[in-house]
Amino acid sequence: MIIVPVKEGENIEKALKKFKRKFEKTGAIRELRARKAFVKPSVKRREEIKKAIYVQHMQLMDEK
Repeated sequence: MIIVPVKEGENIEKALKKFKRKFEKTGAIRELRARKAFVKPSVKRREEIKKAIYVQHMQLMDEK
């Protein structure tokens, strides 16, 4: 459960922004999307390798 203390006279938009930031840090949405459908371990591994290759490529492009 996420609790965001709101001080007296604090703007509601500011409190909502704090809540949103805390909610994103928990990773609840990411986990929900991941659990929506079963993904085989081999597919997960393949996606991780694909992402690592992409990140490495982008780092090489930044160096040039």
